[in-house]
Amino acid sequence: MVQLMATPATKETDSYLETFERFEEQAKRPAWVFPLRKAGITRFAELGFPTLQQEDWRFTNVAPIAQLPFKPVFQMSRNSLTRAALAELTFGKLAASRLVFVNGHYAAELSSFPGTQPQGVIVGSLAAALAGDSGRVKEHLGRYAQGEEDPFVALNAAFFQDGGFVYVPAGRRVEAPVHLLFISTTKEAGATAHPRNLIIAEKGSQVTLLESYVSLAEASYFTNAVTEMVLGEGAAVEHVKFQDESRNAYHLAAIHAHLGRSSNFISHSIATGARLSRNSIRTNLAGEGVECVLNGLYLTRGDQLADHHMVVEHAQPHCNSHEYYNGILDGHSKGVFHGRILVRPRAQKTDAKQTNKNLLLSDDATVDTKPQLEIYADDVKCTHGATIGQLNEESIFYLRARGIGADTARRMLIHAFAGEIIERIRNAPAREELDKLVWDRLEQHPRVGEKK
Repeated sequence: MVQLMATPATKETDSYLETFERFEEQAKRPAWVFPLRKAGITRFAELGFPTLQQEDWRFTNVAPIAQLPFKPVFQMSRNSLTRAALAELTFGKLAASRLVFVNGHYAAELSSFPGTQPQGVIVGSLAAALAGDSGRVKEHLGRYAQGEEDPFVALNAAFFQDGGFVYVPAGRRVEAPVHLLFISTTKEAGATAHPRNLIIAEKGSQVTLLESYVSLAEASYFTNAVTEMVLGEGAAVEHVKFQDESRNAYHLAAIHAHLGRSSNFISHSIATGARLSRNSIRTNLAGEGVECVLNGLYLTRGDQLADHHMVVEHAQPHCNSHEYYNGILDGHSKGVFHGRILVRPRAQKTDAKQTNKNLLLSDDATVDTKPQLEIYADDVKCTHGATIGQLNEESIFYLRARGIGADTARRMLIHAFAGEIIERIRNAPAREELDKLVWDRLEQHPRVGEKK
């Protein structure tokens, strides 16, 4: 049983500690994972839920999550899901090796693997990898996302049960994307899933990863996901994360990437769902010559809150990083962007750029944006900037003067603003599907952006 010293955070985390005690016997398999879990629950109890008094959380109030009953989903249930139903979801018809997880648990009968993978490539569930020969998993799991500063990463370490495991050996190229599809079907408030994904791309390998979170129910459930990626020398990975959960749900996710020498990492975060969502992204440019691009698009309505928080750490010289994030906000919704570029003393010849642009479609929508540079090297090129504005009336007038209706003109301008991010996705089928999704969402709200 886990023994913890009393801390100020203990009262609000009591139910989590009690649940871990019941989960403890199952958590001890395999044995080497248990210290990771125990460290996670201990650290979560020490940190407690973040508050608005903490700098990294001062614009995002997670009190509604703390107030939810904690009901981790320990058993998988298909709930009548079929492969035909999956085809109607975003990316559901794309040719891909598709791993399907229902309420955080792998559903083999819903997953599909067209064709054969190159020799040595592994695409499967993390639980299966832990149950089998887990040498590669043991080497990397929990090494990059340790939860020392983030209580939700620590909570994931304590309670994760499954997720995607992708291993690409040196020199192998995976032609079709790998799609990790997480579906929530729960109708119970407080139901919680803790997906844990581990992606290993060895020297000179290439893979495209699609990671999507959707829901078929409207409960106030909680998704707490962690994805760890490690890229070897010269590896190339494109990562597309799409979050479209229920408007009553809560979605917190952490992406931690360790980038080796001359690797190429491009990651896109598209957030349209959840009542409250936060993507915490940390990339460690650990080798020379790394190319890292982080793109993001968040579209919010009603009382939604979408938060992107990132740290791009330049640890070695001759590395480039570029971050481009656009937000489109309507109703009383709120966007938060906190981007930090950290340049270590060794990281000479760094080239880093960071841009956050926001389009407010109503007088009640708000954005808190904080691009930040922290530089300890002399020979660098670093820039950052942020903009907040509304639709340009002159541009609307220009389109209307050419016979385009007011509603269509607004949709065209908003779609073009979103397209600045979507067009950066290299995988053409995924890019085209997301572009169509944005336009369809705008079509569903024909008066979007109209001044009241």
